Amino acid sequence: MKETSNKIVSIIVVTRGIKDYLKLCLDSLKKQTYAAFEIIVIDNSVNPNFSQEIGSRYSEIRLFSSSKNLFYCAALNLGIGASKGDFLLCLNDDVILDKKFIEEALKAFSIDERIGMVTGKILRSDGKTIDSTGLFLSHWCTAKERGYGIKDKGQYEKEEYIFGVNGAVAFYRRKMLEDIKIDSAYFDADYHIFYEDLDVAWRAKNLGWKAYYVPRAIAYHVRGATVRLGCGVNKPFARRYLSNDLHFNLAKNRYLTLIKNESYLGFLLHLPFILSYDLLVWGYILIFRLGLIKKFILNLKILKSAFEKRKLIKKRTLFMF
Repeated sequence: MKETSNKIVSIIVVTRGIKDYLKLCLDSLKKQTYAAFEIIVIDNSVNPNFSQEIGSRYSEIRLFSSSKNLFYCAALNLGIGASKGDFLLCLNDDVILDKKFIEEALKAFSIDERIGMVTGKILRSDGKTIDSTGLFLSHWCTAKERGYGIKDKGQYEKEEYIFGVNGAVAFYRRKMLEDIKIDSAYFDADYHIFYEDLDVAWRAKNLGWKAYYVPRAIAYHVRGATVRLGCGVNKPFARRYLSNDLHFNLAKNRYLTLIKNESYLGFLLHLPFILSYDLLVWGYILIFRLGLIKKFILNLKILKSAFEKRKLIKKRTLFMF
């Protein structure tokens, strides 16, 4: 662990101030066995009372409050820009870390200098159900969480390389983030939320970076706690519980990720799967979310922006073409 010994880890937590999620998350950070870290909280609650309470209760954190909801990507960019660590742990506020999470996960960066992303075993809050043991790219060009929703029976106890890391608990090497950023943005603010983790992982992979899974680094995540409506927490088929705005981001961001990162050959090979998936998605929208069609039409300029970003990425890699 020579490379990472005594290195500062910057922990960036984005919160909307729902329930007691942030307090539970911060309390778990205070128990970490690895002590060289700073905590940066980006408060998207737009609630001055909440900010004041958190600031007074956790005086050791650096708190940034916004007068409007920055959404997840822009909030992370703000936190990363304000941080000083060589490694950055980006967290949803509905995450609790095992006390040895940082210590165990940090070791993986020493295995290979091209490892730019690390994740651990992310369980649901019951401690028995897997939320993610690594992010992968599906045949449908969607984000696939390995082990999602199944019982943990020790089937993912092997350290190994993976495609990417889940955005709820994403550990990054700063050098990688600096390498893959577009203009001054690490995460694409056009996304707001959803698919930003797959976009970063895919972009990094195209630029020669790697991701690694460490099963001894354990975290607990309340799936959908801050974005799903009512009874949708920890439930499958997430889109049923999303507001129209969030559902729009979910559908739109898949296209942005494809445009920016997929090779022409890869697109042709995946086209039958992409079309079959789109048939289901748009069938659902036509039946249950008809108003989203107008929203897509009004936001077509975002696709143009994605093609422009693809050109910038193209200049730096041969993996895509």
